[in-house]
Amino acid sequence: MNLNWPIVLMIVGAGMILAEVALGGFAGFDLVLMGSILVIAGSVGLWRHDTFLALLVAGALGIAYLAVGRRWVRHRIRSRQVPSNVDALLGQTGVVTARIGKHQPGRVKVLTEEWLALPAADVAGPFEEGAHVTVEAVDGVSLRVK
Repeated sequence: MNLNWPIVLMIVGAGMILAEVALGGFAGFDLVLMGSILVIAGSVGLWRHDTFLALLVAGALGIAYLAVGRRWVRHRIRSRQVPSNVDALLGQTGVVTARIGKHQPGRVKVLTEEWLALPAADVAGPFEEGAHVTVEAVDGVSLRVK
């Protein structure tokens, strides 16, 4: 039995694309691009009726993608983390605007917002108005400060 390699390349490439799409992009878009390379190579081989050319195109494009294109694609699709409001508060310094006691919540101005605040678990003393505190944690809508 003589296999038609360009068609095999196209079927394998289509399978790789479908696998990436079906599994939610688990390979970081690599299967889609490598599958596309195989589909292109298979198409060139069918168009020119040349199995060797199909394999040559698949190899050349695959090596080019792995050597150069993969890094470029990864850089373009990488998500950049932007801290949310709560994440941005951790470690910030604030000013006490209303006294904070051990069992008495007070208020702290951090950046441009005023928050309800309690002392952190390992801090015993009260914080008087005007004191500078550091945000250690966020507990619901309250800050834990030290």
